[in-house]
Amino acid sequence: MLDYYFKLLGDIPEFLEKYLKVPSLIRLKKVGYFCGMDYASKDIYNFSEKITRYDHSLSVALLTYKLTKRKKDTIAALFHDIATPCFSHVIDYMNKDYEKQESTEEYTEIILRNDKYFNECLKIDRIKIEDVINFKKYSIVDNDRPKLCADRLDGVILTGIGWTKNINNATILLIMNDIEVDLNEEHMPEICFKTKEVALMVKEISKKIDIYCHSNEDNYMMELLAKITKYAIEKRLITYSDLYYLTEKELFKIFESANDKTLNKLLLEFYNKKKKDIPELKIQNIKIRKLNPLVNGIRV
Repeated sequence: MLDYYFKLLGDIPEFLEKYLKVPSLIRLKKVGYFCGMDYASKDIYNFSEKITRYDHSLSVALLTYKLTKRKKDTIAALFHDIATPCFSHVIDYMNKDYEKQESTEEYTEIILRNDKYFNECLKIDRIKIEDVINFKKYSIVDNDRPKLCADRLDGVILTGIGWTKNINNATILLIMNDIEVDLNEEHMPEICFKTKEVALMVKEISKKIDIYCHSNEDNYMMELLAKITKYAIEKRLITYSDLYYLTEKELFKIFESANDKTLNKLLLEFYNKKKKDIPELKIQNIKIRKLNPLVNGIRV
């Protein structure tokens, strides 16, 4: 299904191909889209496809280009998640940033400014780094909720494919054929739908994703991996910065080879926890993934 989605997004534009070789971007091929839960208990998570942050970065870029045909927007979209650490939003949990889940974005500028190959690519295209490191200034790439943007729409599609499984090829085709760009009530460009039916369908898919992300078992496992990571940092097995430069597989190897009894116990629980054995966990202010897209200038 992921291959079908990429087919609908279209070919990679020629100018973008060189950016796909940027080392800091290639690292995201080894960072899962589902916050490290690819390694978690299969009794709790049963993902249908292996999806990475690289997949997400590329699909957001292709979606942005499909809708805008603009270089700067597309490059900013490709690198909008470059500061994603291993385990993604688990690190926001570790940082107690449950509501916004943006605590790791501060590394974006640091990573891109220090990536020599990335800066060489920008010189070729005569683009200033300041034009692409702040992806939030491109409303098609990123937008405040409940507005729609490429990052948000792609997240709905990828999560619907891999986790909630409430999307199929026919649904993806409907979505791709129904989106366009229009000005919203703030006179800013925004991705919107041509028909109310498709907009409501996407809204329902998003609601189910929000239910999954607020489930007791997901919050428990996110907190558990956050605890594992924090413990490894406190024991100086890894540094906080390692989360942005190593891969998830490398981190788990470090954890497993540490021969630390406490860490081994936590890892065994993470790998083998049964859904029925998860205790009630109450976390306040978990991010609400509200979505109210536009149809003919009206939010639905």
